[in-house]
Amino acid sequence: MVSTEIGGGVSKFVGRVEKHFGKKPFLVASAPGRMDFLNTHQDYKGLPVVPVAVNLRTYVGIIEKRLDSFKVHSLTLLERGEEHIDEFSPKSPELAGGGWFGDYLRAVVKVINERVDRVPIGGELVIESDVPIGSGLASSAALEVAFAEFLNHYWGLNLDKVELAEICFRAENGVMGIPCGRLDQYSAALGSAILLYPKQPVKYEVLDMGDVNLVAVDSGIRHSTGSIHPVRQAELNQGLKALLAMDLPQRLRELLAETYDSVNWEKLSMEALKPYLPLLSDRPARRIAYTLMANESTRRALELLRRKSKDLTQLAQIINEQHELLRDLYDVSLPELERIRDAMLQSGALAAKISGAGMGGSLIALCSDEKSTDSALEAALRAGAVKGWRLRIDRGSSIDYPV
Repeated sequence: MVSTEIGGGVSKFVGRVEKHFGKKPFLVASAPGRMDFLNTHQDYKGLPVVPVAVNLRTYVGIIEKRLDSFKVHSLTLLERGEEHIDEFSPKSPELAGGGWFGDYLRAVVKVINERVDRVPIGGELVIESDVPIGSGLASSAALEVAFAEFLNHYWGLNLDKVELAEICFRAENGVMGIPCGRLDQYSAALGSAILLYPKQPVKYEVLDMGDVNLVAVDSGIRHSTGSIHPVRQAELNQGLKALLAMDLPQRLRELLAETYDSVNWEKLSMEALKPYLPLLSDRPARRIAYTLMANESTRRALELLRRKSKDLTQLAQIINEQHELLRDLYDVSLPELERIRDAMLQSGALAAKISGAGMGGSLIALCSDEKSTDSALEAALRAGAVKGWRLRIDRGSSIDYPV
């Protein structure tokens, strides 16, 4: 399915809520999904990343106030024939476990309750998302941030976008124990295309990407960040410990650490580590090589993006290079993804790469014009993608209703 009109926006959501429940929501918040544009799998290492918020959005609306509980209906899960109603206390929510959708909301409430002193009230909520679940387009972050934005207004918290993003990161990473970085939550809260420096104190820069033609296609193959990130992180740690056991120059040793999130990656280079990587086991060596090579190519891409005149051809070469690094050095592609990617490149896309953790999910593409965008989308669907969108860069989290 090629989607040219994304979701229908807040008016469609309000109409669907009224149809299902016989009343309109009196407050609606939303947050965007994102393309993992540059430096994928690097935010949890503290390296700068470039997410692009896109106009696939998740909506959270309230139809009734409640004092002692949140009751949440997911129209998205209802349409999938899955369990779709959750109920929990706004004062002391406990996680249900087992990948339950309500845990993302419960975790957000837990973090807010730890940070803000006020008497929480509940309500009957409805959620719906344009962002396909488990697709590499940050569906969980869009849900967390849309809910946090809703609570920000419903509870009168007066939190800024960075505070909302940090709450949602703490909810997913700290409370739920999913080993993610800050990429997704900050993109959903801030919107636009940003360069994010995820180490505390977190910094970001809004990037002017101009009028670009963006595409996302969903492979239909589902994956879990929680099953991919820990494995790659463990392989990195294995390689780092082996390096530290070697006779290294002191200046190089000072940049390394036993854990991936404590290494001074930005000051390391492939040239410095090149004599030592062949002495490591294959997988740890390739994980470290990916980290350094992808980060270096991101620096080159940022130089292009900061120019007034954008060179899409050079940018596309770097995007393609990053996909190939993910495929060959990080092992997060699949034959099915490669078939879809090849079809897009052969049919007009300038560049195409994995978005998100990989091993399924979505591919994103950069095209030169609307004609090549349509051609790349159609080719992807013929090659096995289940859905695709022409996308634009979008705003961050917002209150959408009442206008």
